[in-house]
Amino acid sequence: MLIERPPLLYRTFFPKAHWRFNTHEKVVYLTFDDGPVPEVTPWVLDMLDQYHIKASFFCVADNVRKYPEVYRQVIERGHTVGNHTFHHLQGWKVRTKTYLKDVEEANQLIHSKWFRPPHGHLRLPQFFLLRKQYHIIMWDVVTRDYSCLQVVKQVFNNVKKYTRNGSIIVFHDSLKAEKKMKTVLPMAIEWLLEQGYTFKPICESPE
Repeated sequence: MLIERPPLLYRTFFPKAHWRFNTHEKVVYLTFDDGPVPEVTPWVLDMLDQYHIKASFFCVADNVRKYPEVYRQVIERGHTVGNHTFHHLQGWKVRTKTYLKDVEEANQLIHSKWFRPPHGHLRLPQFFLLRKQYHIIMWDVVTRDYSCLQVVKQVFNNVKKYTRNGSIIVFHDSLKAEKKMKTVLPMAIEWLLEQGYTFKPICESPE
């Protein structure tokens, strides 16, 4: 649970970051990290189109640089994009100046007010400085579709166990997550619809 849904104590270190949106409506916010990549992202876009769902993609800018046509598809199909750094840096492992520079370089390609730190790892100075420019979007449910320690059933159960009204759910449009994500995503969407949830992109979230 410490990974799938970060504990309240950890959340208190990051005031005004969005872990979940407070709402009485049965609405969830589907998000995808680490793309865009041509092997996975177009498949995700087709799946979302099938269900008429708009989602939010937190993009690694180096992938945007390498695959601009895939990135363009994300935007043209009406999805929200966010900054996920240029080189997928973990804030704990680099100096604040280096991290901020990497985020700004990413912003030159992504041009978004939404930011999600890779792995959710940030030094507090990084967080407070970035908060001045970005809405920092964390998560309420991370599926762990990328994990070699989780099988498909466990990834699906993470969605079923932890999702609630206003949840921000994280999948990954990455090669690492591809196999489990492609199996679980349609299962999760079907289950969420059966439970009466609707889907919104981050741009339609309450401020």
